[in-house]
Amino acid sequence: MKNKYSSPLLLLLLMLPFYLHAADSKPRDVQQFFFDETFGDFSEELETARENGKLGILVMFEMDECPFCHRMKTTVLNQPDVQDYFKKYFTILPVDIEGDIEMVNFKGKTTTMKDFAYKEYRVRATPVFAFYDLDGKYIKRARYTGATRDKNEFLLLGKYVVEKQYLKQSFSRYKRSQR
Repeated sequence: MKNKYSSPLLLLLLMLPFYLHAADSKPRDVQQFFFDETFGDFSEELETARENGKLGILVMFEMDECPFCHRMKTTVLNQPDVQDYFKKYFTILPVDIEGDIEMVNFKGKTTTMKDFAYKEYRVRATPVFAFYDLDGKYIKRARYTGATRDKNEFLLLGKYVVEKQYLKQSFSRYKRSQR
């Protein structure tokens, strides 16, 4: 004898993974789930990154009026898989390229955010995603200026750094090899 509830129940059980996946992939707050809290002492952030088993530090150079920064935050950096991947490997810090806020750079020298961005790393356009190893050494070849096409390209940038492919090839060449 067939139970009159078996078909709807079976359908619900079959659909459950799709609902759970959809709920899990809802955008999350960038400040809370992507960026790490910082007191602006990047030399201390290096120590914390080492203690937490990270591979390095990712700095997002940004400014308030930047439409590409806004697009990255609302379409890429708010995605749970992006947040989880980058948080696994990096301490992630924002820097306002117009900011007069005092900070301490990776070498322990006091500066302002805008001097750190412009004078030390020649950041003029935003966003810029800059990677640093656990000694505070700038990984110049991994620098990415502008918004990525989508979250997949940004995840590929992370993989490029995690796998240290910057030692072997440019990001453009790496992207072509991954197609």
